[in-house]
Amino acid sequence: MNILVGYDGSKVAQDALKLAKKHAEKMGARIHVVTSMEGGPNVPRETFEKAERQLEEAKTGVRADNIACEAHLSVRGLQPGEDLVQYAEENQIDQIIIGVRQRSKVGKLIFGSTAQHVILEAPCPVVSVK
Repeated sequence: MNILVGYDGSKVAQDALKLAKKHAEKMGARIHVVTSMEGGPNVPRETFEKAERQLEEAKTGVRADNIACEAHLSVRGLQPGEDLVQYAEENQIDQIIIGVRQRSKVGKLIFGSTAQHVILEAPCPVVSVK
């Protein structure tokens, strides 16, 4: 079994990773920690390096609990929701765990909603954490 966690280092993403660890322990699953960087190759180097550090810390924390884990930084230039769904399709992901933040209706309209896209388009069950 493969579990994908959409990860950006935020508190809600850390909570999603904790839940993924619980699920992985019970189901003998591998965790895929994925960060999507929307800007593609135009992402500033500092931002890219910060994301790499956060992913490495997350992977190390999961592996410390003897859970198989891989981390992936995606810079394809897609919207994060699209990127996570595409990764799930390409890697036979069985479950996605994603953190959700509360936003106003106007905020969702202007900025979109990664979680909403993943929930509606994912090829597998999605668990949301808030």
